[in-house]
Order: sequence, then C-alpha cells, then structure tokens
Amino acid sequence: MGKRDDLIAQYADDLKNKCGTTADMDLLTKVTIGCGPAIYNADASTVASSQAGELETVKNNFLIKKLGLSDGPELMDAINSVIETYGKSERNKYRVVVYYLLTKHFKKEAVYS
Repeated sequence: MGKRDDLIAQYADDLKNKCGTTADMDLLTKVTIGCGPAIYNADASTVASSQAGELETVKNNFLIKKLGLSDGPELMDAINSVIETYGKSERNKYRVVVYYLLTKHFKKEAVYS
C-alpha cells in the first residue's frame, strides 16, 4: 500500500470513530485525490477550525469553486455543523474528512463522478 492508501484508511477511521459515519470509500478516495498534494503537507492537510480565515478558505475554495454552491449563510452553517460533528476539541481535523462531510451534506457527490 502506498502513502495515499494509508491516508485514506486514516480518513475512513476518523469518519467512523470521530464522526460516527461509515465512509463511502469510492467517494472518499475521489475527495482525497481531489485535494492533491496538500494531503502530504502537515499544515495543508488539516483545517484550523478556530481560525475564521481558514473557514472562509474552505467556503470559497471548496464549497463555492469546487462544489459550485452559491454564497450564503447556509455555507458557514454547514461548515460549523461539520466541525461540530468532527469534534471541536479534535486537534487534527483532516481537510479530506471535512470536505467529504461537506460533499455529503450538500449531496454533491456527482461533482466527483
């Protein structure tokens, strides 16, 4: 198994044990690939949920640009809901897991098909 496979297994474990959901492995793999080389960078691979600027980046670069959603208060509500699901006290919130949960939340799986 390669490094990416190890990371995907880690993300699936987080989804199961920290978020209480079973991963759709096909979608999780596609979201992981969609994040590109950022998954290998310690800083870029996680979401600093306590920083407003970081949450804006998730909103603008992922929800609006990648998923094609229109800007509105529901986007930040969804991000906060996902952060709550992951656990505010959880230090490492993997970007792939956050993106996966947001993709599921907005039922935008088709973006990755």
